[in-house]
Amino acid sequence: MPRILLRCDDGTRTFWAVQFGPRLAPLDIAAATTGELLSRHWAALWEVREDQATVPLAKVRVLAPVTTDQQFLCQGVNYRSHVKESGLKLSDFPFNTLFTKASSCITPADAPVVRPANVQLLDYEIELGLVLRHDIPAGTVVAPDRLHEWLAGVTIVNDLSARDVQLPQGQFYKGKSFRGFGPVGPGIVLLSADEWKRWPQLRMRLAVNGRPRQDGYCGDMIHQPAATLTELASIVDLHAGDLIATGTPAGCAARAPGKLVLFVMRHFLGEAGKWRAFIAKGRSNPMYLRPGDRLSATIRTDDGSIDLGEQTTAIVAP
Repeated sequence: MPRILLRCDDGTRTFWAVQFGPRLAPLDIAAATTGELLSRHWAALWEVREDQATVPLAKVRVLAPVTTDQQFLCQGVNYRSHVKESGLKLSDFPFNTLFTKASSCITPADAPVVRPANVQLLDYEIELGLVLRHDIPAGTVVAPDRLHEWLAGVTIVNDLSARDVQLPQGQFYKGKSFRGFGPVGPGIVLLSADEWKRWPQLRMRLAVNGRPRQDGYCGDMIHQPAATLTELASIVDLHAGDLIATGTPAGCAARAPGKLVLFVMRHFLGEAGKWRAFIAKGRSNPMYLRPGDRLSATIRTDDGSIDLGEQTTAIVAP
């Protein structure tokens, strides 16, 4: 069975714990970062027994399981369904679209998120998060059947995005890195070698105010984990505890304009006018998030044997 690793605060201390249903088994490990815990204490995480779970989950505050000193790496346009709804062609993206979010945007799975005063088009993106178990040396080639050698587990990520900053300004980092724009968790689900084989069966679902918005399987991913780890290792230093968000399926608020609208924008509006029209149209789109909205995000296999828990995010005004 997968192990669920949580980072908690009981009002007097911050500690790591393994979850067993409604109770926690605190770890007697003083690891300050996610990377330190996973790289130095891996065996200890699997040695914890259920009879050591003495702390009620309801008595603690669950923090984000990825600490803010880790890298927050992301993949874009990485699901076939999302490429299609964005009005793009898969053939136009033979490459892996990689970018970063500021780790300071990481927030707990149940924390409210402030929609900044200058943001009107706030969008959601449920994503499968991969958490590294080890540093990955430059030039490493990761085989699809060896994910367990490099990855510790998986978690839920919501890649919240200010589309009226990201797209008109062409700035992914700026539009996706406002404080709170990275709900992560509630925990990291640690997987065995056999369980890693089931990652394509994980089903991502996101609802806003109880209404389904996104529903897709991770198997629809274009650039899959092993290839992405291999490519990243050829570009940047990867460290234990780093987080990789692997892209989102269809169902976001941002959609491609119709063919007639696109023709008018291309031929009769300048660049500035095109984006003014985009923002004006977006303000009337009820799918964009507004203060008072509540999100629910889950990732699990259909049989429930691998369950990453649930994120419950409230959008609030500044």
